[in-house]
Amino acid sequence: MKYRTVFDIIGPVMIGPSSSHTAGAAKIGRVARILFGRQPKWAKVSFYGSFAQTYQGHGTDVAIIGGILDFDTFDERIPSSLSIAEEIGMNISFIEEKANVDHPNTARIIIGDEMDQLELVGISIGGGKIEIIEINGFQLKLSGNHPALLVLHQDRAGTIAAVANVLAELSINIGHMEVSRKEKGQMAMMTIEVDHNMDDDVLESLMKLPNIIQATKIIQ
Repeated sequence: MKYRTVFDIIGPVMIGPSSSHTAGAAKIGRVARILFGRQPKWAKVSFYGSFAQTYQGHGTDVAIIGGILDFDTFDERIPSSLSIAEEIGMNISFIEEKANVDHPNTARIIIGDEMDQLELVGISIGGGKIEIIEINGFQLKLSGNHPALLVLHQDRAGTIAAVANVLAELSINIGHMEVSRKEKGQMAMMTIEVDHNMDDDVLESLMKLPNIIQATKIIQ
C-alpha cells in the first residue's frame, strides 16, 4: 500500500474508537448525505460482516448517522448523533445482514424523504479510508478521498467525450474515471475524481450538454 501523507498512516482526526468502524462509517454516511443534497427524513442502514457483529460496541451506528447528519469525522456531536436524529424527527432503522460480502466492513444506506430516496453501498477499508461501490444500483468505485463529480446521463455515443471536453476547457484534471450502466442505451453514471474542488459553474456547464440528466459534485 502506498501512502500519500502521514495521515494515511496514523489515521484521520476523528471521534474514536476505531478508524475503520467509526471514521470510515462517518465518511460513508456523509457521502450519502452530500449526494442526497438535504437532510433526509428517514434512514435505513444495513450492516454486513464485521460491521454487523460489532456496530454498537464500536460506535459504527452513531458514526454513520453522524455522517448522514453532515457531521465530519472529528465532530464532537457524533456520540450524540442518534439522540440528535431523534430530536429532529429522523426515523432510523438498523439491520444486521447475514449475507456474505466481499469486504467485512460493508454498509448499505437508504435515505429519503417525501420527494426522493438514495441508496448507497460503502466499505471502510482501514485508516478512515472508504470506497463507495454502488449508488442507486450503479456499480462504481469512488474513494471519497478526492473531489469528485457524479454525472447521470443517457447512454449515448459522444456523451463521455463531451463531459471530458468541458472539464478540459475549465482546466480540471481527471485523476480517475469510471462509467457504469445497467443496460445498454439506457441510463449510465460517470464517476470522475479530480485534482481540486470545483465551482458550481462546472455543474452548470455540464447540465447544458445533451443527454445529461444530473450532475453532482463532492468537495473535500
